[in-house]
Amino acid sequence: MKITMIGSGYVGLVSGACFSEFGHIVTCVDKDAGKIARLNEGEIPIFEPGLDKLVAENVADGRLSFTTDLAGPVGDADAVFIAVGTPARRGDGHADLSYVYAAAEEIGRALKGYTCVVTKSTVPVGTGAEVAAILRKTRPDLTESAADGDGYDVVSNPEFLREGSAIEDFMRPDRVVIGAPSERAREMMRRMYRPLSLIETPLLFTDRQTSEMIKYAANTFLATKITFINEVADLCEKAGADVHDVAKGIGLDRRIGPKFLHPGPGYGGSCFPKDTLALVKTAQDFDAPLRIVETVVDINDKRKRAMADRVAAACGGDLKGKTVAVLGLTFKPNTDDMRESPSLDILPALIAKGAVVRAFDPEGMAEAKHMIDGVAHWAADAYDAATGADCLVIVTEWNQFRALQLDRLKEIMNQPLMVDLRNVYTPDDMAAAGFDYHCVGRPRTAA
Repeated sequence: MKITMIGSGYVGLVSGACFSEFGHIVTCVDKDAGKIARLNEGEIPIFEPGLDKLVAENVADGRLSFTTDLAGPVGDADAVFIAVGTPARRGDGHADLSYVYAAAEEIGRALKGYTCVVTKSTVPVGTGAEVAAILRKTRPDLTESAADGDGYDVVSNPEFLREGSAIEDFMRPDRVVIGAPSERAREMMRRMYRPLSLIETPLLFTDRQTSEMIKYAANTFLATKITFINEVADLCEKAGADVHDVAKGIGLDRRIGPKFLHPGPGYGGSCFPKDTLALVKTAQDFDAPLRIVETVVDINDKRKRAMADRVAAACGGDLKGKTVAVLGLTFKPNTDDMRESPSLDILPALIAKGAVVRAFDPEGMAEAKHMIDGVAHWAADAYDAATGADCLVIVTEWNQFRALQLDRLKEIMNQPLMVDLRNVYTPDDMAAAGFDYHCVGRPRTAA
């Protein structure tokens, strides 16, 4: 099949590369000429493990290409995916759908033959209907949901890709959700995802609005699990319980499951913050408010801002003139994505309290330098960051931070004090190593 991917950002590039690995002929389109030039030169503009190799192999085999020209690839395509950004709209929190609608207009002008127009972007319920309305207005000569002959169908096919493991998520998904209005469109989508039948991946077919709602409901439920265990962690600290054992105890219940029950500084990234807020706004528009989700959004925002207070408390309540080493800036490991990362709240708050901040992240520093002002030193590695520090703070649980040389840290730091916001280490081990160790939701063990 011939597939055109409109948007060569995270979702579009990963999805396009994976579809080409399935054997389809994929063209990724983007208005950013600089990005397309970099891709054509073999440079991947995002960090995602394994993506560079996947792209290179499929480009070499002639199944994957990149261009700024939309008309030609759309006219030749069996399916055109809309994979553009839907950021939170300034002022009201609704998803900004301007890029989706602009893409729909351009696609409509270029359509030839029968084509599935597929929304891959995360969009609120009702967006597919609006895309269909745009296509009807742009191309009144074409038939919507035609049983045969020329025309088009508008399909919802939300992505469920986790940054850092996106290729595996695409190639071995839990399910593929498809909101299709006709049997012709459903058969087209079956053909597209047929390689997944070998591993018996469930294809869930439904209507467009239900498919759109599934995406938001899934992300919001996961964000709620994170927020729940974070609040339980706070209670555990005061009650003398261990949140890790609590999480394990409830996670062994198959009705609950163990995933997303890891306490920390709050959720971030390109999905959960904007999607929870967008669902809140959508629910309010339909006069069916989601009070639980509203609370989740509020708690998470406050939690990220409160993490600097934890660091200050560990340092005796006053950070003025104290040097704080921060390890990890991205919202999660194995990505360079800084969007809505807890570090964007934590570092400015530390600096505002008078701390001298030394920071390091394996992949996120180039972006962080444009987003965080006042950092005294952008370090070359973890030990460079920790040199002369009064306190070391782990914000993101990169693997290279999981086995730090504790004796070396004690030698180069002013004092052996660690605030571990990801619970990478255990209180007993850190006490044995002579560290004053502060973590999340676990009883402290004296050094």
